[in-house]
Amino acid sequence: MSRVLVTHADQPLGLRIVKRLFHDPAIESLLAVGEGRAPRSFARFLAGEPPRFDYVRADLARHRAASDLFHSGRVRESGIDTVVHVPRHGAAPEPERPVVSGLPVRTAESRLVLQHCLEVPSIRHLVALGSACVYKLASGNAACVREESELDLEPSISAERRAWIDADMLFHAEVGSDRLRVVLLRLPSVVGDGGEVYLNALLEGPPRPHLRPLGFDPLLSLISDKDVARGVQHAIHVQDAEGVFNLAAEETLPLSRLASWTGRSSIPVPGWAVRALQGLGVLGDAAPRRFGITLDTTRARRELGFQPGYHIALARGGDGRPRLEATPL
Repeated sequence: MSRVLVTHADQPLGLRIVKRLFHDPAIESLLAVGEGRAPRSFARFLAGEPPRFDYVRADLARHRAASDLFHSGRVRESGIDTVVHVPRHGAAPEPERPVVSGLPVRTAESRLVLQHCLEVPSIRHLVALGSACVYKLASGNAACVREESELDLEPSISAERRAWIDADMLFHAEVGSDRLRVVLLRLPSVVGDGGEVYLNALLEGPPRPHLRPLGFDPLLSLISDKDVARGVQHAIHVQDAEGVFNLAAEETLPLSRLASWTGRSSIPVPGWAVRALQGLGVLGDAAPRRFGITLDTTRARRELGFQPGYHIALARGGDGRPRLEATPL
């Protein structure tokens, strides 16, 4: 039996993970943490008897708020032994201003969550969600990227990808620790219930034209938000699981099609224009727009027992427009 704390439970992936874990009989109790009010769908969980679920608001990128939460009576009395760290995602952009010692929000939050997981005696297991954008993307990258593949440490990468890499390295550094068992799940573009795409820096946020280098339309791995929740569940219950695992569905999609199905026009432009816009700081990295990335999920299948349970395909929304939809295999 596990007692689990889930961060960013008020955002789409956190919400999906909480719902999956609440109905898992091997989860004794759940403490959901969010920055806003508890989602309406949590009302029935909060009304349960005996209570197995609680919700608390906290900004985990703030030193005081994170410390108050992890060292609170709620965490102590609940006997939390597992933390699932869901990164910020969704339509609301991450604040650009530094919040702690000049660090980006994502990095500061990851550091504080990890620090307090190491400090709280009852917490012995951390499952962190990361992004496949940490991998170095290179020409000819047609093969699946494995967990051992090189990370992109080039100085020219965007601040957003750098924050993902910094957070990834923080968690990865604790793998093998005697104090805390760490599982880091690296995810590709995550497809939500309404066809929304999360954890893809090129396609999150308000719809806007998408630019890519002329002659390039890279293939990208995908995964359903439901499969992300299933992957977290596997990572919690496989007692000897530790380290980095790629998770992905069977499907891949060209970037242009993924963009168009999320309400963004895909505009191919000459390479010199991409480089110029990147130099001006208005485009971000050119590599993700040029070179594809697919994930080798062999290790997750072998050690976590995880196989995708959902197929991602094109469907028609209520407005008649095409959108991505996950259906059970």
